[in-house]
Amino acid sequence: MTWEKNVYSSMVSSVGYDRETKELYVTWVRGKRSIYGPGVPEELATDLANAASVGSMVNAEIKPYFQHRYG
Repeated sequence: MTWEKNVYSSMVSSVGYDRETKELYVTWVRGKRSIYGPGVPEELATDLANAASVGSMVNAEIKPYFQHRYG
């Protein structure tokens, strides 16, 4: 993973990004980790890590557009 940032959210504990694979990592408060991508732009990952509502942004701008798996 290229970078990871702890976030303030009731649902998400951290957001990470891998520049090589262009995958977004979302670690949920309950411990599961979701991986979205490949093909997630780093700017979108950075915006997510700095979002006022991380959970809302995941639902609106990540889930509908990128493949998902648990990892």
